[in-house]
Amino acid sequence: MATTSTYFYSAMKLTGGKARGVRSARDERQLSDELRGAGLLLVRAWKLPEVFSGVAEGSGKGPLPLSDEAALNNQLHVLLSRGVPLVEALEVGADVVSDRASGRVQKLRELVAAGTSFAKACKEVGGFDEVAISVYKAAERTGDLAGAAGRLAEAAERRLAIRGKATTVMIYPAIVTLVSIALLAALLIFVVPSMAESVRSMMTEGQASQLPWISIVVFGLGEWMAANLLGVTLGAVTVLAILIVLRKSVIAGLIRLFSKVPAVAAMLMAAELTRFFSVIAAMTKSGVPLAEALETSTGSISDGKLRRQLEDTRKALMEGGVLRSLIEKIDALPLATRKLLVAAERSGDLDQAFDALSTNMAEELDTRSSRLLALMEPAVILTMFALLGPMVVAIALPMIKLNQGG
Repeated sequence: MATTSTYFYSAMKLTGGKARGVRSARDERQLSDELRGAGLLLVRAWKLPEVFSGVAEGSGKGPLPLSDEAALNNQLHVLLSRGVPLVEALEVGADVVSDRASGRVQKLRELVAAGTSFAKACKEVGGFDEVAISVYKAAERTGDLAGAAGRLAEAAERRLAIRGKATTVMIYPAIVTLVSIALLAALLIFVVPSMAESVRSMMTEGQASQLPWISIVVFGLGEWMAANLLGVTLGAVTVLAILIVLRKSVIAGLIRLFSKVPAVAAMLMAAELTRFFSVIAAMTKSGVPLAEALETSTGSISDGKLRRQLEDTRKALMEGGVLRSLIEKIDALPLATRKLLVAAERSGDLDQAFDALSTNMAEELDTRSSRLLALMEPAVILTMFALLGPMVVAIALPMIKLNQGG
């Protein structure tokens, strides 16, 4: 099997000028051909040590982005179902994914062209999850790689839709809260000190000493922030940088916190079940055994109780348990879902039931996220009032007291 190496190259542009970069290729001849196709003329290439493997432009590290996974599988489904050879389909696939993933797909094409099976090539290239590799492996046994790619594309698109819903639900209150905090800080720094000075100038010494406590706190805070503007700015930038660096932990913590709210918990469960059923439907339709599909797809479940029950079901199924009886014991699933699965198991149509449940859960997720957003609107308004209200009260109380002559 041919292997690829990583090269640092220097090339001339056909329009003039020089270009340098890093790229993977089997040898310098292939590197020269690929660069020529990109409008570059290879001048010299240096083969890099194996430690630099994976740094080639577009090769990327980590998981393949979900949007690229959906685009690649959709393209493979369209081309393979029309009789286009896999190597040629992958060549087209490298053009429909992002630049970050293009090099990875090119390497995948090279491995397949050298005789490696598609599932094994995906594992060697890296970035493809266990679900995709299992589906590809089963599809290669059944000869239905086009159908498997289509099912994986559909599952990825559903997961993208879930991510979009979650992002919308999280970003909306976050943006409003950040805008409110920024507005509050601006008013405290630029407005409150001048208002405090004006209020004190209109008061006698005795009246100034009898300011309401909330006015004393707000005026003092505003004047301190204005006097220490540089420190406040640096502190805000530091906090923002920490939040960006630790965003995954922060988001996970917020999810754990808000998952105690019934409306949020119901939406999160709908999202998990949508993802779970779409993944297991794609696997079982491609011929992956149910026990193996359960082992892989259960990893997408974060709810502890449901995950434990699914793992127990898989173990019992491998030991010869009756599936319909095992399904009845998964009380973490809604009763209607369990009844549907039992009926589907009796009729031998379980993979279609998984697909139908995925669609139903996606619709329920859409409904629940819309309701949650509707509930958030008054909550966001109350949050804005809680942030800005004390400042308004602190300024208004002394003015009212002056107008009353006291």
